[in-house]
Amino acid sequence: MSHEILSVLEYMEKEKGIGREDMIAAISTAIASAAQRGEGTSQEIRVEINPKTGALKAWTVMNVVDSVSDANLEIHIEKARKLEATVEVGGVIEKEIDPAFLGRIAAQTARQAIMQRIRQFEKDRIYDDYKDTVGDIVTGTVRRRERGDLIIDLGKAEAILPPRERVPGEDYSPGESIRCLLLRIEQTSRGPDIILSRSNINFVRRLFELEVTEIADGTVGIEAMAREAGYRTKIAVTSSDPKVDPVGACVGARGARVKTIVRELGGEKIDIIRFHSDPIELLEEALKPAIPKNIRSNEAERRIHFEVAEDDLSIAIGRRGFNAKLTSRLLGWKLDIGKEEQEAVGFDEKVAKAIKGINMIPGIEPAIAQRLVTIGLVSPEAFEGVSESDLMDAGFTEEEANDVVAKVSEYLQQGA
Repeated sequence: MSHEILSVLEYMEKEKGIGREDMIAAISTAIASAAQRGEGTSQEIRVEINPKTGALKAWTVMNVVDSVSDANLEIHIEKARKLEATVEVGGVIEKEIDPAFLGRIAAQTARQAIMQRIRQFEKDRIYDDYKDTVGDIVTGTVRRRERGDLIIDLGKAEAILPPRERVPGEDYSPGESIRCLLLRIEQTSRGPDIILSRSNINFVRRLFELEVTEIADGTVGIEAMAREAGYRTKIAVTSSDPKVDPVGACVGARGARVKTIVRELGGEKIDIIRFHSDPIELLEEALKPAIPKNIRSNEAERRIHFEVAEDDLSIAIGRRGFNAKLTSRLLGWKLDIGKEEQEAVGFDEKVAKAIKGINMIPGIEPAIAQRLVTIGLVSPEAFEGVSESDLMDAGFTEEEANDVVAKVSEYLQQGA
């Protein structure tokens, strides 16, 4: 048995990093308590293991009395003094026993207890190894699924990637490599659980810190972020060095830096904008290419109302309203978006406006101007390349055609 114990000690020390003294204490306590349960008595047993050889010794601890009522717990003073001459009644004495006496059942129970303590040691060590890594990106291998969770092997420990921390649409198979944010370590009755995330906004932040050296050294700062995992991330950046363009630094040459991050995020769109402390300026940056108009802000309620052109409305709101939500989160203000009201211009009004333009040509009567507009000649400039025969083909008489072309030509020459 000493050889087995020594093997366990060496393995745990080298492979698991568990100190030999800690393991000896755990094994000794486990064997002693298992032996006591195996014997079915309350007899106290002390176990000692040699850390170099793995040799096991055991003693039963007995109370010294002058009248024995329970032979398992007590020893007569005369017998006790044969083992230790100076012992007195009321004292205790340890009587060495053969380790084989512990019994087969005790050994089996001890083995289970030892494995339980080993698992606890490993879990405690996991917490110590990873507590300083919370908030960092870790790389692991997908091992299996358990009740919807992905179990990720980090090398020294297994971690959990719950469904709520995954990006919609992403799927991983056993054996695939995966990068995640180490979100937190939860202490449970089973020991510490390492929780990972790919949907958390800080995952994107850490990717930028790893990829963009200017962010890592503090030249470029991330002032605000908003993310809808799997759809889009908006990030507002500033620079402490006027010579460094914060947006360009994050994008990289030919977009190399941001492309690397986009690939890691499975194609998630990333908008990088320059940060402005003024929320209105930041709003204008965040909504590009849509242009906010008629902006009104309520600082007390931190609410901004604005309008956009009808063509820009779908851009400003985004698919399922995500763009508006992200912009609101980025600013920290509530947004009310409306469609810009434009005065409708009817056909008759357009015709009247065009006729007014033709009437600018001296000598052309209103009736003739109206006929010209109906065939598309809505301004003096529209007559370029138009001949008398063209007008005659459109129903004008030769006299009318010659008169119109002459007056338009004269008007244009005067303007030149």
